[in-house]
Amino acid sequence: MTSGKFSSRSDVSIVVGGPAGHGIQTIESILARVLKRCGFNVFSTHEYMSRIRGGSNSSMIRVGSRRITAYVDRIDIFVPLDTPTLDRLRSRITPDTLLIGEVKNLDTDLEVVDIPFLDLAEEAGGRIYGNTVAVGVLSGILVGEIDCLEGYLREHFARKGSEIVENNLNAARTGFRAGCELRSSGKVNITLEKDPDVSGDLLISGAEAVSLGAIAGGCNFISAYPMSPGTAVLTYMSSVDEQFGIVAEQAEDEIAAINMAIGAWYAGARAMVTTSGGGFALMEEGISLAGITETPVVVHVGQRPGPGTGLATRTEQADLELIVYAGHGEFPRIIYAPGRTEDAFWLVQRAFNMADKYQVPVFILTDQYFLDSYYNTPSLDLKETGVNKYIVETDRDYKRYVLTEDGISPRGVPGYGEGLIAVDSHEHTQEGHITEDIDTRNRMTSKRLGKIEAMIAESVPPTLVGPRDYSNLVISWGSTFHIVSEALDLVGRDDTAFMHFSQVYPLPASTEEYLNKAAKIIAVENNATAQFCRVLRANTGIRVHENILKFDGRPFAADKLAGELVELL
Repeated sequence: MTSGKFSSRSDVSIVVGGPAGHGIQTIESILARVLKRCGFNVFSTHEYMSRIRGGSNSSMIRVGSRRITAYVDRIDIFVPLDTPTLDRLRSRITPDTLLIGEVKNLDTDLEVVDIPFLDLAEEAGGRIYGNTVAVGVLSGILVGEIDCLEGYLREHFARKGSEIVENNLNAARTGFRAGCELRSSGKVNITLEKDPDVSGDLLISGAEAVSLGAIAGGCNFISAYPMSPGTAVLTYMSSVDEQFGIVAEQAEDEIAAINMAIGAWYAGARAMVTTSGGGFALMEEGISLAGITETPVVVHVGQRPGPGTGLATRTEQADLELIVYAGHGEFPRIIYAPGRTEDAFWLVQRAFNMADKYQVPVFILTDQYFLDSYYNTPSLDLKETGVNKYIVETDRDYKRYVLTEDGISPRGVPGYGEGLIAVDSHEHTQEGHITEDIDTRNRMTSKRLGKIEAMIAESVPPTLVGPRDYSNLVISWGSTFHIVSEALDLVGRDDTAFMHFSQVYPLPASTEEYLNKAAKIIAVENNATAQFCRVLRANTGIRVHENILKFDGRPFAADKLAGELVELL
């Protein structure tokens, strides 16, 4: 390993890998939080196979002096716990990669720094503490200070009793000494500057950001049938249900989940469902029900590769067109696709207000990479949030679907006022009664679709990064925001800008103006058919010139994407 070259980096990429059930994510979680507590910027994500035990999983932690927010292919320090993991990720190993592991457990011709994690753990109290030894080793290499590590371990294991705390501290100290010895040996030379701004940051995942945004939006009911990766939102919301007055319901299936949420909104609650593509396919009839009854509903869809079960625990952006066209018949909807954790928080709370105001389904489109990644994020500004309710107190002459100029009828709920709240899944009159009258049908369809113009006027504009007088424009949506941003920083061209869409439907009013300025448009998408480009062309007539597509179930890597952009530019 060339220590000089390695030490010149502003960040270090660490990968820990091994079979499921060996505590890979435990190492990731503890190390990331210790490094952040020590004053460093952290980004972390993980990939895992669809099985309880076995297989080959890995976690990546990037730590640095500057803000780090994206996945890279490069591995600087690699800790494989078994040979299959080492072989699977071998293509990412370079001459500069430091390999650390138990040599007796690795069948390889590569040079490995031998650290007997399990033997050291036995000395500290048992093999179960092997993960803590590994965290200690990496902390010794990266930080050279043990106070942050000890403080975090005391807090983290406090509820498990003093013996567990002390054994973990002993394991951490044993590993820390081994890491410091490796650092002082000259085999690795890492010098990272601390960032004083990190202390006020939050370390939250995409799933937590979605959940916190829902809470900020006044969500008090969530229903779901578990399906990864969308389940992470249900799990978090369930963990804080009493604290925030949330009813969290694990439904018997996705059909029940969507109908529960629609019923909750009808009764005056603010509800959300969370699911993934396969589960959402079962919800489409319910989405149409919300469309014709003009009942608000918020739906979070965490994308994963299909068709069918596909790659159940991997990532992809291939459900966009499913969401755009979901449900039979024609009715308006709004689709948000956050690119940053802070965007997720803000957009999800906004989704509840927009659903309530326009009485339409509002979708939050994320993916496995986004939900399972986390990095230190500036504190969320709660001044930007607010719960805006549009329910009216009804009188005796109340008509649920009274025709209005903007298409939005006053929405009442049962028990609030004297009016009858009649809704019907058939076409209906202004009073909410079934009808097949031609004139009424035309007026009701036009009323519902008439909301779109106002929705566009309130759309979230795309984010432009880079020069405003660009000749090349790279576009993306959803979870690729930070990856494309870092890739373009590596490319370093002053004639190229990046535009990210966090509202993908209806398209913001400024979309055509931005696209028409570019001589060349390059789109980056995690799918095989350039779905966002098709949505753009269908709604603007503008054709994207080049596509960079990835659909193997893995996210783009900023460093590899930079190379692909250089070729096209």
